[in-house]
Amino acid sequence: MGTVTIGVSIAVPEPHGSRLQQLRAGFGDAAAHGIPTHVTLLPPTEIDESALPAVEAHLTEVAAAGRPFPMRLSGTGTFRPLSPVVFVRVVAGAEACTRLQEQVRDPAGPVVRELQFPYHPHVTVAHGIEEAAMDRAFEELADYEAEWPCTGFALYEQGADGVWRKLREFPFGGSVVPPQAGHVERGSVPTW
Repeated sequence: MGTVTIGVSIAVPEPHGSRLQQLRAGFGDAAAHGIPTHVTLLPPTEIDESALPAVEAHLTEVAAAGRPFPMRLSGTGTFRPLSPVVFVRVVAGAEACTRLQEQVRDPAGPVVRELQFPYHPHVTVAHGIEEAAMDRAFEELADYEAEWPCTGFALYEQGADGVWRKLREFPFGGSVVPPQAGHVERGSVPTW
């Protein structure tokens, strides 16, 4: 057996996921159609293919202990100049994402992975493109809003073609999503 490149993430659901993917492609990001719109819990990580069953068992345990939580995206941010990324901010659910990614990378588990940068949950909308296009992404999505109940996460594998494909979903053990205090659910997507 060889190695595979895996990632773990929370998918941004429809219609938001497709809309952000289309916008990302429109900004000139060639990788947009090969990367489902997501919030990363485990960045691209190469593992031995024989370790996949242990990874899936570990993720099943993490998900079983998890509970649904509200996710809300609002506005934009950037990692520039440190990293050429523009993103939509996670303004509700960030703490839950941080806990999940720590559990996924638990040193006692099968996927121990040091991060290149401190963990910061976000949804990438432009990566490694021209500065003017990065600026346009930052400005055009400044008023972006989306909201949904996060009920689990998924394991993905990157194919030889560079495209990320879902291997399996991991629903949380709980079934009720607590409401976000003082917030009206909008889930609106701006139209341009």
